[in-house]
Amino acid sequence: MISGSFSLGLKKTYEGAMHVCGVDKDEEALKKAKALGIIHNIKPMAEAVAEADVIAIGIPVDALSLLLPEILDNCQKDAVVIDFGSTKKAICASVADHPKRVNFVAAHPIAGTEYSGPEAAFASLLEEKVMILCEEEKSGKAQLELFNELCWMLEMRISKMDPAEHDLHLAFVSHLSHVSSFALSQAVMEKEKSEEHIFDMAGSGFASTARLAKSSPEMWSPIFMQNKEHLLEGLSAYIDQLNDFKVLLENGDEEGLKSYMQGANKIKDIVDKIN
Repeated sequence: MISGSFSLGLKKTYEGAMHVCGVDKDEEALKKAKALGIIHNIKPMAEAVAEADVIAIGIPVDALSLLLPEILDNCQKDAVVIDFGSTKKAICASVADHPKRVNFVAAHPIAGTEYSGPEAAFASLLEEKVMILCEEEKSGKAQLELFNELCWMLEMRISKMDPAEHDLHLAFVSHLSHVSSFALSQAVMEKEKSEEHIFDMAGSGFASTARLAKSSPEMWSPIFMQNKEHLLEGLSAYIDQLNDFKVLLENGDEEGLKSYMQGANKIKDIVDKIN
């Protein structure tokens, strides 16, 4: 979805002046991407990497850490290699001493939906979103200039961040949200054995909260494992808050519950700025 949206977004500006080659182990996904106009043709990874000016990698973060050194080994001298991983520390560490480290730009677009695959890509996904840039000082000048140009073409704002800082913040504002959604969905399905009953009772509140539980386990499991340390910290803080709420409820403390929720209401100012 992310790589496909990256391609479609740039095509709005560069159509006719860019050629997009698709690489994936899933042949059906490649056929769909070509049929949808996301890519022009399909090639083996080594051949595609050797020819490309820009290499955008949107694969699970564990595979990304393994493949990134090989991609840098085979890329052109002036090529820019951009990753879209939702963790940054482990990915950056995988190429910290690579002789072509200057070719790599560690990035993370803060955009997405609960869907995956080429059919989930759309041209405006990245518009007016934030692109996180990590370890800017380790990337080459030419690579950064092209990266900045691409982000400008996509109408994205660049925010610079340390990889460890990125992973800590994402654990709380993104990864924890997904865990919460998966856990809520499991709790509801365990309690309500009748699927029909769930749909009869569920409103928009449940739908919006459980939406992220539709996300790809193949993508999110590696993210959770790579960001285990920070995610565990986030889970502990979240569980403490749930326990505080539980105690207020057990004690019948209605005023305490109101005060708790009024404190949580302050998030509105932050969320409104995001939206």
